Amino acid sequence: MDTSTTSHIVESLTRAIVEHRLLPGTKLAEQKLADHFGVSRTLVRQALFQLSQNRLIRLEPARGAFVATPSVDEAQQVFAVRRMLEGAMVRAFVAQSTAAQIRALKAHVAAEKKAMDGGDVGQRTELLGDFHVRMAELMGNAVLAQLLGELISRCALITLMYQSTSAAEHSHEEHARIVEALARRDEEAAVLLMQEHLDNVQAGLVFDRELPTSDLSMALSS
Repeated sequence: MDTSTTSHIVESLTRAIVEHRLLPGTKLAEQKLADHFGVSRTLVRQALFQLSQNRLIRLEPARGAFVATPSVDEAQQVFAVRRMLEGAMVRAFVAQSTAAQIRALKAHVAAEKKAMDGGDVGQRTELLGDFHVRMAELMGNAVLAQLLGELISRCALITLMYQSTSAAEHSHEEHARIVEALARRDEEAAVLLMQEHLDNVQAGLVFDRELPTSDLSMALSS
């Protein structure tokens, strides 16, 4: 098994989903993907199975693979789990963070601002999600970083399906305030700001929207 090729397919499809190029409900035809990546359908099938384990796609017998369409209940559960994990992460970060780690987070927030000012929607979306994973990485906790990465990928689908308006600017400002509290080592303020940030993202969701549609070839050629 060519795991590097499988990993490349998983990474490419995940990025297309997270950057909102592959939309919920999009059919992922095995032959189209095999042709696009220049690989066998067996490798494509392995990649799709991995993505189904991460809940980014669903596999339907006799119908094939589709980008997942998270339910309202699932959306609420994902945010509940993030609150639990990220509140504890902030406390741990304050307890052990160094000046270099704070500088690294500030650099990440500056990169968010640059992507927003430049109108780079894909990079902006990726950086806003990666802020949370970056905290875990800076703590040296690879397991937490992986868990958050998977949850945030699922959140990208949820926000695409249910977010009423773009909250990118607000998210960036909230990240900046979280980092300021971390730099002051103000644990309670940092935890409160993180909880408010996640509350605000969830509050911006509207659960009666029509689902968007997408085209596989266009999404992967972007």
